[in-house]
Amino acid sequence: MGRLIYTAIASVDGYVADADGRFDWSVPDAEVHAFVNDLERPVGTQLYGRGMYEVLVAWETIETAGQPDHVEDFARIWRAAEKVVYSRTLDEVSSARTRIEREFDPAAVAAMKQEAQRDLTIGGPGLAGEALRAGLVDECHLLLSPVAVGGGKAALPEGLRVDLELLAERRFGNGVVHLHYGVTSGRYPD
Repeated sequence: MGRLIYTAIASVDGYVADADGRFDWSVPDAEVHAFVNDLERPVGTQLYGRGMYEVLVAWETIETAGQPDHVEDFARIWRAAEKVVYSRTLDEVSSARTRIEREFDPAAVAAMKQEAQRDLTIGGPGLAGEALRAGLVDECHLLLSPVAVGGGKAALPEGLRVDLELLAERRFGNGVVHLHYGVTSGRYPD
């Protein structure tokens, strides 16, 4: 059985993008990028909302020759994983090992977890919020960037109570802090 893991790079005040939709302040340096690579390496399947998929699909064709090792490594990891994109409007995907699902079905995701030989990740705060509400997320990795953006797209959904157990933490040279939590329980609004 695989675990479902939510990873997000967020501002210290909890946003993955600012009010203008920008997230350039969250671009990882080499040390953080290598760490994220190590988080993603054991993953077999990545679940994405449309927005997150459209940001990351560039890794399918990005030219990595001559790039730093952590860039080449991430491209290999991303290309090797199975990907499921949840979208009602996306007509087709532009990456290998990728399929579209029109609706997020908690029972189907629970079955994926049960059958998985490797862990699964969920990317994008909207989709992760649905999985958290359904009680499907086992762990969260939050990488907090040393910036407060004052508003925007929240890393965690409003109105959701999730109890977490701190499993690990790490501070990086650029001021990013990694917090690794196990999800112990949650209460969800009706």
